[in-house]
Amino acid sequence: MAEKSSEPALRDILEAIERIRSKTKDMSLTEFAGDWERLWVVERGIQIVSEASRRLPDEIKDRHPDIPWKQIAGIGNILRHEYDAVSPRILLDIAHNDLESLEIMCKAELLREI
Repeated sequence: MAEKSSEPALRDILEAIERIRSKTKDMSLTEFAGDWERLWVVERGIQIVSEASRRLPDEIKDRHPDIPWKQIAGIGNILRHEYDAVSPRILLDIAHNDLESLEIMCKAELLREI
């Protein structure tokens, strides 16, 4: 049986990161918190990152122990089940500070698949 490609999940993560960044670039917390459409786009993008990360094989995750895989998977659960308690500050913090290393990892893994 052929090994399943990780490419779709890696590309989903990269696309979600790109969309999150496009909606939060140079935004202040006040601007972000007051824009429900941007909040929803960012929440959905983070959910996609979370779910796609669950589809990556342990082999990839083992190569990148610096990535907080459990937290990435866990944020999706929080956004789905505790959506009414999600802070715009946390979403914006993730958008501005927590996606770069994941993006770099995904690009490196895509190069490995070529």
